[in-house]
Amino acid sequence: MTSPDRVAAGTTPASPMPSKPPSLWRVYVMFLVPMILSNILQGLSGTLNGIFIGQMLGTHALASVAGMFPIVFFFVSLVIGLGAGASVLIGQAWGAQEPGKVRAITGTALSLGAIIGGLAAVLGVIFARPAMEALGTPPDVLEGALSYARLMMLTMPVLLVFILFTQLLRGVSDTISPLLALLVSTGVGLVLTPALIQGWLGLPKLGILSAAVATFVAMVSALVFLAIRLRRMGHVMAPNRKFFAAFRPNRDILGRVLKIGLPTGVQMVVISLSELLILNLVNRHGSDATAAYGAVTQVVNYIQFPALSIAITASILASQAIGAGASERLGRILKTGLWLNLMITGGLIVLGYALSRLFLGLFLTQGEVLETAQHLLHIMLWSLLVFGFQGVFGGVMRASGEVIIPMLITIFCIAVVQMGTAYWLDAKLGLEGIWMAIPVAYVCMLLMQGGFYQGVWRHREIRRLV
Repeated sequence: MTSPDRVAAGTTPASPMPSKPPSLWRVYVMFLVPMILSNILQGLSGTLNGIFIGQMLGTHALASVAGMFPIVFFFVSLVIGLGAGASVLIGQAWGAQEPGKVRAITGTALSLGAIIGGLAAVLGVIFARPAMEALGTPPDVLEGALSYARLMMLTMPVLLVFILFTQLLRGVSDTISPLLALLVSTGVGLVLTPALIQGWLGLPKLGILSAAVATFVAMVSALVFLAIRLRRMGHVMAPNRKFFAAFRPNRDILGRVLKIGLPTGVQMVVISLSELLILNLVNRHGSDATAAYGAVTQVVNYIQFPALSIAITASILASQAIGAGASERLGRILKTGLWLNLMITGGLIVLGYALSRLFLGLFLTQGEVLETAQHLLHIMLWSLLVFGFQGVFGGVMRASGEVIIPMLITIFCIAVVQMGTAYWLDAKLGLEGIWMAIPVAYVCMLLMQGGFYQGVWRHREIRRLV
């Protein structure tokens, strides 16, 4: 007899780690296809906003929105770190077939995520102007950027809870529910953003604020859909009596989540801070350079999505294997992830080089800015393959709770190597020198992460954390 707690979307009611596991390639693909589609849809919302704003409102409006990205990413980083820690614990509890622990971890993580979202909204509204000015936002787009920033920060509680919830669902092998929820949010945004820009359907014209309003409505719609779907399924994370009873910070669980999630969050924050500094360097070259930065970032995101999805899948599968007491599978999980990154991310990089002008042309209408963006993209695009390799190493190690050394490696490579190289090459070569620093940092990360895995981590005893 199967408990409803064991049912996850798109799966049969069975043990998450059967005694005779299927091919790892098949397991990876089952995870990756909906996860990559989910990540693409998540990015598509921002991309569509960029296309609508760039084409309907112009390059200056796009520059205003691009200036907000690192600030949003800063707060999203904290939640991603929290979700990474909670997902490792959820994966191990799921692998050990303990649904009560799954709910307790979920409740603790989501309640903390809601608190972070509330703080982000308050701090973001109060300090929007100082933050924009500190970033060196070009004066000709400052007021538009401020209006967009303040409204976008007010959406953070809903946005962060949604992002966190979709992360946690993957810890119990549910990649279908996040995909469907993102289809809802993307669909709502696809209709609402242009409608608010142009005043269609009897709606007011909101200009650059349209994207932020559409994002809020889309996230709320997706959360409502998710709640209904999970309740109908009898899902272990369904918002029911058992779920809400666990919706509070559990001190013991919170400590374990933070032990893994805080270093990951710090790592993500350092990356976001480096993005702020990079944006500050880019802004010194004018609003055209800022618009090029925004367009290149959009294209890079789509090639990074599979690499990130492979790393997340490796971490989830590794944590479930550890929870099931099958640590001998970890080596095969790593190797399969590396091969998939080579094939999928590598293939997308080739496509990106071949069609770079077409992709960037979706966001940029001025020929000179488009040429600049294409040149910058070509400088660093190949290094995303290296980024994907180091991500798989980090994902497998994180599944065991090993986060401190990988975090320090990432911080060193981003804060010291990338930033130092960016400032040096900016002074020597100008705008293109900033982008040359990215491959230097990624190669450094791969060498150090791979070296630590081979020389230290794989020789350690692996134990469950919950």
